[in-house]
Amino acid sequence: MNKERKAALSGKEFSIICGACDRNIKTIEDEFDVRLNYRDDEISVSGSDASMRMALHVIDDLCNLARKEEEITEQRLRYAIDLAVENEERSIADIDKSVICHTTSGKPIAPKTFGQQNYVNLMRDKMIVFGTGPAGTGKTYLAMAMAITAFKNEEVSRIILTRPAIEAGEKLGFLPGDLQSKVDPYLRPLYDALYQIMGAENFEKNASKGLIEVAPLAYMRGRTLDNAYIILDEAQNTTPAQMKMFLTRIGFGSKVVVTGDETQKDLSPGAVSGLTHALKVLNKIDEIGVCRLTSKDVVRHPLVQKIVKAYEANEKKRTAKK
Repeated sequence: MNKERKAALSGKEFSIICGACDRNIKTIEDEFDVRLNYRDDEISVSGSDASMRMALHVIDDLCNLARKEEEITEQRLRYAIDLAVENEERSIADIDKSVICHTTSGKPIAPKTFGQQNYVNLMRDKMIVFGTGPAGTGKTYLAMAMAITAFKNEEVSRIILTRPAIEAGEKLGFLPGDLQSKVDPYLRPLYDALYQIMGAENFEKNASKGLIEVAPLAYMRGRTLDNAYIILDEAQNTTPAQMKMFLTRIGFGSKVVVTGDETQKDLSPGAVSGLTHALKVLNKIDEIGVCRLTSKDVVRHPLVQKIVKAYEANEKKRTAKK
């Protein structure tokens, strides 16, 4: 039998959390199978006990944002719903939104989930950080923002960004042009992030001076990288030997962030990923931090989060059958 619970809510707060055309209210009602009504500075929620509890948790979260005059985006609403479903006591209003830096268009870059907040804190505190998780969780983008900020603050003298050039179903040799032309498509996501955060002109100026380098992982062999912020992206496509080679390049005054998604390997069947191997081998070294982001930390379009969750559920079924 459905019951009803009420919570105090000012008219201003209610108008903020409603969203355009009451979109947020409709989302909460559909998600938890409840009905919301507002009257005389009170919001009433009717539904099952569990549904009412989760709905009120989300409403309370959105109210906290409204009181801080923060924008209630679809991503924030979805994250608040995820926290309520997981029975989390934390509020999204408690996320440390200290801005890392701004894009060239002035957009602030800051953590949007507790997972991202933990990731950023580890990058501040640890010499080496492994950031793993599905697409859309901000692994590479936040690492780039941290690297560019450290560079601008003269905490490091250069930035080095690298990726393994693995053939994902297409043969590299058949691509036209010289070696640089062949590997550039693999590095394009790094260039895109650099242009957005730093600006193309600023990047080109620093790159021409050798202060910012974007290169395939193979170019790291035989080097010692001092006083640099180094990001290894798509690390799931390294071999254990490549990962060892990369990690042993690190010199004094350097910071390293290794990012990857262990479910997206393009290695030959049966090959061991250098990322998976390193996480097992290095798990007891205090100077190394590990942040495992999940589908809850996806900050792209909500459809991306649904896709990631669907694949995760499918993988669990496959694993259970083995």
